[in-house]
Amino acid sequence: MPADTVEAVRVSFFGVRGSCPCAGARYHRTGGNTSCVLVEVEGEPPLVLDLGTGLRELGDRLTRELAAAGGGRRLEANALLTHLHFDHILGLPFFGPLHEPGARLVVYGPRPGGTGLHEALHGAVRPPFFPVHMSEFAGDLELHEVGDEDFALGALKVRARSVAHPGDTLAFRVDADGRSLAYLPDHQAPLDGRTIADGVLDLCDGVDLLVHDCQYTEDEFAGKRDWGHSTVAYAVHVAAAAGARRLLLFHHDPSHDDEQVDRILARARAVPEAARLDEVAAAVEGLTVDLGPGPGR
Repeated sequence: MPADTVEAVRVSFFGVRGSCPCAGARYHRTGGNTSCVLVEVEGEPPLVLDLGTGLRELGDRLTRELAAAGGGRRLEANALLTHLHFDHILGLPFFGPLHEPGARLVVYGPRPGGTGLHEALHGAVRPPFFPVHMSEFAGDLELHEVGDEDFALGALKVRARSVAHPGDTLAFRVDADGRSLAYLPDHQAPLDGRTIADGVLDLCDGVDLLVHDCQYTEDEFAGKRDWGHSTVAYAVHVAAAAGARRLLLFHHDPSHDDEQVDRILARARAVPEAARLDEVAAAVEGLTVDLGPGPGR
């Protein structure tokens, strides 16, 4: 991607749903693709957060941009994978750039119990579940297992921490150019609705933007207390307690159409702790958030 296409730090949403994709007129404004977010930092390769069905559209956009740049350039990108549930990996075999010789996608993800990241992903993309083996893709898919650790991707500083959710699940913080983003798409709220794990506070401390699981209303959570997700009130609580500036509600339930998402957002803004945030909004497909240049720029 040309270095002059991005100013400072930009976050774009290609999939904002959880559990499974959905389609139809009722989902037009919010979108129906599952988790996939693009983080762009000037002078750095694209950074993808999760590989849900939104990855297909993201691949189309990146392919167009590479073609416009000329010179036969192929994709070089990094990705952070929170976990291996279907809604977070379904886009991988449909990621167009990965079918081009010379393309390279480097994925950092959790160490799944009982198997390795390589075995798990390659096992999901193979016959009879998919027509070909992932090893037959023309591009290069490089996989790295990470745990609770900090590491660098060029000028980007990444912090990974385990979070409560069925299976081995990570959440991430990305710091770049004096700006910060925390990404917690799947996060089990505690029964008391108040306790926050130290690792979660570590990720969210003072971030410019928190993208957080908001899958359930309070009524829904009452029957799904151990399904691995948060209420909107808990998302607001985490953001306020950690001193985040802005909160984007994410991982919308597939049963929540546009009108329901609007009502959930209204409830979130009515939570008293929301007054401590600069903004509470709902993530929708096509949204781009410009975090702006860091201090002193």
